[in-house]
Amino acid sequence: MALQQNGTVSKMPKHNGETSSHHPFVNGNGEIKREQAERFTFTSEPTLEDIRRMQAEFTDERNWNQFHQPRNLLLALVGEVGEVSELFQWRGEVAEGLPDWTEPEREHLAQELSDVLIYLVELAEKCHVDLPQAVMRKMALNRLKYPASKVHGSAKKYTEYKD
Repeated sequence: MALQQNGTVSKMPKHNGETSSHHPFVNGNGEIKREQAERFTFTSEPTLEDIRRMQAEFTDERNWNQFHQPRNLLLALVGEVGEVSELFQWRGEVAEGLPDWTEPEREHLAQELSDVLIYLVELAEKCHVDLPQAVMRKMALNRLKYPASKVHGSAKKYTEYKD
C-alpha cells in the first residue's frame, strides 16, 4: 500500500511513472525497486520557485516586505516549527503515514508544515540563498561525511566514525 499526498492509502505503489535508470527507485531494467516502491512521493508542482513567487506576490500585495526581513522571518519560522511540535507533543512515537491521526489532524499538520516551508523559502529568498542548489551541495557534503559503507544502520554523528 502507498500513502497518497492527501493521507489516504492506495493499493498500487505510487511513483511518478518514471522509468529512467537515473531515478533512485528504478533499477537498470526500468523496474521499480521493491524495497522502495511504496515510498511516499511529492507531486512535481508547485516547485520551490513557484512557492517563492506565490509568496512574493502575496507579500507585495499586502505591503508586508517592510516586516519580512531575515530576522523576523527566522523568528516566524521558529514559531511555526513550534506549532508543528505541538501537534506531536504527548503522542509518543508516531508511525509513518500517521495511521492513528484523524483527517482534521492531518489537515492541521499539512497547514502548519506549509507555513514552515513558506517561511523557509521566503527566508532563503531574503538571504539570496538558492535553496535547491544549496540542497544539492549539502547532499554532496553529507555523502562525503556519511559514506553508506561506513555508516549503514548507525545513527552516530560523523565525528564518531573511525577511518
